[in-house]
Amino acid sequence: MRFLLRLPQTHLRKLSSSMSVLMGSKQFLEFCLLPSFAASSPSCTRGAQRQLSSVSRRFRPVLASRPVSKSSPYHQRPNGVSPYTSISRAPNPVDPEDGAVQSRLANLRLKLADNGIDAQNCPSGQYSGLICPECEGGDSGEKSLSLFIAADCSSATWNCFRGKCGLKGGVRVDGRFATSVVPMEKAERKVTVESLELEPLCDEIEDYFAARMISAETLKRNRVMQKRIGDEIVIAFTYWQRGELVSCKYRYLTKKFFQEKNTRRIFYGLDDIEKSSEIIIVEGEIDKLAMEEAGFRNCVSVPDGAPASVSSKETPSEEKDTKYKFLWNCNDYLKKASRIVIATDGDGAGQALAEEVARRLGKERCWRVKWPKKSEDEHYKDANEVLMSMGPHSLSEAVRSAEPYPIQGLFSFKDFFDEIDAYYHRTHGHEYGVSTGWKTLDNFYSVVPGELTVVTGVPNSGKSEWIDALLCNLNHSVGWKFALCSMENKVRDHGRKLLEKHVKKPFFDADYGRSVPRMSVEELDEGKLWLDDTFTLIRCELDSLPSIGWVLERAKAAVLRHGIRGLVIDPYNELDHQRTQRQTETEYVSQMLTKIKRFAQHHSCHVWFVAHPKQLQQWDGGPPNLYDISGSAHFINKCDNGIVIHRNRDEKAGPLDLVQICVRKVRNKVAGQIGDAYLCYDRATGLFSDSPITPEKPERRSSRRP
Repeated sequence: MRFLLRLPQTHLRKLSSSMSVLMGSKQFLEFCLLPSFAASSPSCTRGAQRQLSSVSRRFRPVLASRPVSKSSPYHQRPNGVSPYTSISRAPNPVDPEDGAVQSRLANLRLKLADNGIDAQNCPSGQYSGLICPECEGGDSGEKSLSLFIAADCSSATWNCFRGKCGLKGGVRVDGRFATSVVPMEKAERKVTVESLELEPLCDEIEDYFAARMISAETLKRNRVMQKRIGDEIVIAFTYWQRGELVSCKYRYLTKKFFQEKNTRRIFYGLDDIEKSSEIIIVEGEIDKLAMEEAGFRNCVSVPDGAPASVSSKETPSEEKDTKYKFLWNCNDYLKKASRIVIATDGDGAGQALAEEVARRLGKERCWRVKWPKKSEDEHYKDANEVLMSMGPHSLSEAVRSAEPYPIQGLFSFKDFFDEIDAYYHRTHGHEYGVSTGWKTLDNFYSVVPGELTVVTGVPNSGKSEWIDALLCNLNHSVGWKFALCSMENKVRDHGRKLLEKHVKKPFFDADYGRSVPRMSVEELDEGKLWLDDTFTLIRCELDSLPSIGWVLERAKAAVLRHGIRGLVIDPYNELDHQRTQRQTETEYVSQMLTKIKRFAQHHSCHVWFVAHPKQLQQWDGGPPNLYDISGSAHFINKCDNGIVIHRNRDEKAGPLDLVQICVRKVRNKVAGQIGDAYLCYDRATGLFSDSPITPEKPERRSSRRP
């Protein structure tokens, strides 16, 4: 022993190299205990202790990821699956004697510990298999977390390979997040049935598949084999490409999986789709075999199972898309397919896999399978479960009933059958629209949720007064609530007008109230509670005018917070209408009205938009038309309903309190039609009522035509 400790450093290094063959052996374990003997030896120098300590650290044994029998010929076979969870990746590891490196490694291990990862026995420049701190290896407690520490100990990254976990991350010694620590590119291993020591299936394994309704003929055609690892037998799913074995995936009967490392990643059953224009993709090898029992040989399985969730990032490039490398490796097969049926598991992970595969292959050529119901609130999980429970015919029907994969913005009428049925049976209650509260007007116009009504009229014709009265009627009849964006009115004046219509008495004891008594304090207090419960105000307190986008954002908040069913924007010219130099006013108005209509439809909210007409030339006193609105003809082109409010100013034409409601456009014939209704206006209370008089004089028009 003393002779060994006194060896020169060069001899000691040669000895350490020659002893690498002893890794995992009894002699090697004894050799690792030498530092304790050296420390107790009085003749051992500190330098020799450091040299020996360096050797022992370099050749510290690591534990196997799974028990491996020493009697197994696979135990020390270099071409087999390594029995160690830590595999060297760095060709030239950094000398651990470097003080700076050791300091970085210690700091890095502390940072890993903060993330719940115990890396005290994990060397640098190597992959280490550990228990994942997030999923703890699932029910089997497998070491699914792969940790890689950079050779210079500056950073580390980790990734859990359990499909239902997917934990990944990284740290650097300097405190920043390590986005990647890329080891050396590994050469692709060549494997054969002989090198992997695969065997034909024994009766026990065939019985296992028979219980899952997988025949021996199907197993033989797909070259399913077995492998002995210690005292256990595992199923071997062989991956072939054009007659060449390229990889193998193993399954314990306890549903624990592992794969051959450094082999090409491809679909299982790839050769079965080489000349197919229609292919089926499933989530597991047994599901692929189940599909064959149902008559589908044009089926492949993904090699790695499903992710925990859909990635929120954009689809990476081929070089960076490591998780789905098998898709890129099989691109020559996939690009020939015009129809791809995705039949992954029905759970969340399976649906996430379907989305990831579909967005890489193109959703326009993808269909998806919806598994049959097992009970009222539960579906079968996968192809093999359907085969076992319902038989091959039901599995075949499920595949043939696959539906086109959903594409955002692309629908079929089938997607809306429930809504059409509800519309037919009038289960929502407002299919014909809500009554305005005036019988004469209901013949021409009713309020339908999700529509846009443009209201116009010459100044002082009562546009805002009529809309306020309509809102009060709707609240009293069906309880609707509203958001008011009325920039022309002071809040107190607008509140007064609404209170007068609700209480049906004038706010002030003034001349306009005539002989009608003023509302009492008690009525005022009750009215204020009604105001606060029924209306939400949208007002911009800044010096600048609000944009339509700003208004709609507040209206959306009012829908979610207060449950409003109507929005009033009064008037158009009080909004900020800045536009680009290349954008015309017509283009701007078109885009603005499109935004308003989308808001109305999305939130099932009716919108009244008040727009003033442009200055009329040689006006003869008659009501204007919708094409007279200042700005663009899109006001009439894009609205669902177009209404002109006109007040009589000619005593010869009828009473001065007569208000003409000209319905000039109705897109939905169920809700109304073009025509005129006449209402009487009560100046004292601001209320409107059906007029008993209908003027016979034909309607006069503005002399200015569109």
